[in-house]
Amino acid sequence: MAKLTKRAVDAAEAGVKDYVIWDDELPGFGLRVFTSGKRSYVLQYRSAGRSRRFTIGLHGVWTPERARQEAKAQLGRIAQGDDPAEERLL
Repeated sequence: MAKLTKRAVDAAEAGVKDYVIWDDELPGFGLRVFTSGKRSYVLQYRSAGRSRRFTIGLHGVWTPERARQEAKAQLGRIAQGDDPAEERLL
């Protein structure tokens, strides 16, 4: 898959199982497509030796470009030692 664009996101179809389409330009950034047809933007990263997945938000509320900007901002926080997925649980 190439860069996640609105066209690529709209073309993603629901399958039998949930799946993720990964963006080639920003490592860890992707689109999760649920069996119901809902789509959400996610960021996968490693923190303290654990693989974490942070949900940015639903497609429609978020555009691919705005979600990419948010993913970059979150990656900056992760580089400084923050863990956004853990913070959301608190």
